[in-house]
Amino acid sequence: MGGLFGTISKQNCVNDLYYGTDYNSHLGTKRGGMTVFNGKTYIRSIHNLENSYFRTKFEPELHQFNGKSGIGVISDTEPQPLLIHSHLGEYAIVTVSKIANLHELTERALKKHIHFSETSGSGVSPTELVAMLINEGETFETGIENVYNHLKGSCTLLLLTHAGIFAARDKLGRTPVILGKKDGAFALSSETTSFANLGFSVEKFLGPGELLFITADGYEQRRKPNDTMQICTFLWVYYGYPSSYYEGINVEECRYRCGAALARNDNAEIDFACGVPDSGIAHAIGYANEKKVPYKRPYVKYTPTWPRSFMPQDQETRDLVAKMKLIPTRDIIRGKRMTMCDDSIVRGTQLKDNVKILFEHGAKEVHVRPACPTLIFPCEFLNFSTSRSSLDLAGRKAIKELEGKEDAHLDEYATPGTSRYHAMIENIGEKLGCTSLKYQKLNDLVEAVGLPKEKLCTHCWDGSSHF
Repeated sequence: MGGLFGTISKQNCVNDLYYGTDYNSHLGTKRGGMTVFNGKTYIRSIHNLENSYFRTKFEPELHQFNGKSGIGVISDTEPQPLLIHSHLGEYAIVTVSKIANLHELTERALKKHIHFSETSGSGVSPTELVAMLINEGETFETGIENVYNHLKGSCTLLLLTHAGIFAARDKLGRTPVILGKKDGAFALSSETTSFANLGFSVEKFLGPGELLFITADGYEQRRKPNDTMQICTFLWVYYGYPSSYYEGINVEECRYRCGAALARNDNAEIDFACGVPDSGIAHAIGYANEKKVPYKRPYVKYTPTWPRSFMPQDQETRDLVAKMKLIPTRDIIRGKRMTMCDDSIVRGTQLKDNVKILFEHGAKEVHVRPACPTLIFPCEFLNFSTSRSSLDLAGRKAIKELEGKEDAHLDEYATPGTSRYHAMIENIGEKLGCTSLKYQKLNDLVEAVGLPKEKLCTHCWDGSSHF
């Protein structure tokens, strides 16, 4: 998905920028970057993070940075930040975005004889395209409004100018940005987790489409938030760090509620509950507490050298990481009946291997309980499962096997209680090799988050969407 961080201070901001950006590392996959304005020029650095960590790459060059304002990004799409020279002046830009109409907007620009200098894996750099739309405005404010008017998908951005920082949240709020404050400084982040150890407290959760201009002395609202919000529900289920808050709702507490809802709808007789590390753990703890059974760790995650399995870009490497980082403990597993909670089932390949290993180590029963409903519709708005077609989703594979095509009767397959829904779940469970499979109900997930359904994007599960 990607994460961003910015800060502006009356003192040197480099350490806050460095650590604050690093606290977004769980959101990104490809590149990390920072830019600082030192009062005269922009100092920038970008590194590849596919085989290393943000701090490892940037720590040796921190002495080169000096300034009172800066922005940073963990990007899963392209090298950032970009430095832009335009009629609006010099500025640096970072985005967390997915542009569904990238090709259309590119062709529009080329017809106007606008050229692009940056490239990404998809051709034109999405962030440069966003900058191009901003540069069509007479001011930064009207330029950002131009982004909202033309872009389909999602885009949250920070602009670092000579005068201060502009922070704009996606027009439907699919991705968050939060304003933090401490004495003499402000910060902006995708994650409130960035704030605590740097001394910032949450000042404001920006609303969908809201635009702020921030200096070291204060901030101004330059655009009011929109009425409609569609924040990604997966932030609470999977992406978000446990200590973070979105819309004032803590990730870890939400996952406890998800697990408790799974337990209330479950009649499996088990000896203990467990979770697939790391994002399945809180769901499992909530399940165990509600079910009044022990929580145990039949798998222990080896953390010194193995990163999160979604980070490597190719599936073969992701599968290898997923296998190697989880070490089974035979004495906890042998002869036991267990419920294994996970955040979700996307392809199901890794979970299938996890179940197989548990049985190989003597498990008597393995009941799989995902914390969200069946993924049937590929994400159109964020870079979640960006390289996957619909047929890479376990739910769509099952539908194709049952119907002969993967897009038949999707409404019925997405509705618990229908005969087609039960056939799909049975198909997925057989492939996983588990004793039983039962998914979270969408209304229970919505209740666990605590926002009205109309404020959440649930497209992955029910196909509902807004551009």
